[in-house]
Amino acid sequence: MVKATWAVACLLAVLLATGCSNKQTVKSDAPPIKETPIVEVTVQPTTVSPPAAPIKGAEAAASVEPPLTGPQYRLGPEDQVKVSVWENAQLTLDLVVRPDGKISMPLIQDVKAEGQTAAELATHIQQKLSAFIKEPQVSVIVLQVNAPKFYVMGNVVRPGTYPLRGETSVLQALSLAGGFTQFASTRSIKLIRNTAGKQEVRKINYNNLVDEGGEGNYLLRSGDTVVVP
Repeated sequence: MVKATWAVACLLAVLLATGCSNKQTVKSDAPPIKETPIVEVTVQPTTVSPPAAPIKGAEAAASVEPPLTGPQYRLGPEDQVKVSVWENAQLTLDLVVRPDGKISMPLIQDVKAEGQTAAELATHIQQKLSAFIKEPQVSVIVLQVNAPKFYVMGNVVRPGTYPLRGETSVLQALSLAGGFTQFASTRSIKLIRNTAGKQEVRKINYNNLVDEGGEGNYLLRSGDTVVVP
């Protein structure tokens, strides 16, 4: 009996010792780990632009196309303008630029209009009227652009002269001319253009242009001639 009691006492002592050791905090000599802060860095976008692609075909023609409308347009024969003089109904007129490039008005007679913008013509008229009217106020508005023209000739339904009143391509010109006749050679169309006093000829294959969308649908300039053999 005494031995059993002694064994139980020893077992209790072991269990108490184990529980106390589990409650002890494990200490370490290693320094605490510090958390590194996250720093956000803003990256500035680059200012270097990619090289521009070369301009070809109709885009090249468009880049040098003279203005057909707007304040930079320069008047030519057959253009129609409205000249208004403030508080003077007799000098407010709708006029057409004559083939010699001039317009006619009361008091000042002939005035050169060809080659001038609407603003330049208004200033010119104002200067001339100053000899007859005190401080005249003059404005000029372009009513219709008729001077720029292109030509279509050869085997088309309606060959002739056409006004160039806006951006017009070779295909649009052929459409205005009514299309081809049965004898047209659509693979050998030519665009004839005068550039810096020299005649420039561009060959156009209509079939390739329509089927493949290739180069050749140029924007026309005043004086261009499209020839369909």
